Amino acid sequence: MPITFTATTRGASRLRVPSRALALAAVLAATGCAMPTHPDSAAAPSNPLNPAAVQLLDDTSWVLRSVQKSDGHNALDVPASATAAPTLELDSTTGERLASGFAGCNRFSGPYRLHSGVLTLGPLEATRKACGDEARHLERVYLDALAHADATLVQMRSPQQMRIIASNGITLTFSRAGQ
Repeated sequence: MPITFTATTRGASRLRVPSRALALAAVLAATGCAMPTHPDSAAAPSNPLNPAAVQLLDDTSWVLRSVQKSDGHNALDVPASATAAPTLELDSTTGERLASGFAGCNRFSGPYRLHSGVLTLGPLEATRKACGDEARHLERVYLDALAHADATLVQMRSPQQMRIIASNGITLTFSRAGQ
């Protein structure tokens, strides 16, 4: 038989409340405002650069923003002007995957593949326009890194970014064209 408590007030009738209901009410009152939390809610945010997103690169255009060495220092300066900065366009509208772009002085093109989370380019062919020393150096580093990509990381949420990490330790960081 459940235990009941009786509460009375002046001029009121007796109210009989089972002890289980009182215990439940006490628990609800004590925790009523607390939101449950998931054990992972205190974990650091995940890295938005994701190798799996490489599969989403077809029909995208990118602008080179930085070239870094493996120690994190700039390997060289990238022109800030959108018309002078190297670009990378990945086009699959013809049924074949074709990479093309501007390398700092010359234009280039060649096939590309998306496989196992890595963007692989090449062989790449470039025009042979004469350039100044700075543009020629940027172009050589850029095309060499594209040809020797070991890893590709992509962030498709805004601001969209792509990083290509080459076997020589050079990291190319791109932003999506038009952003």
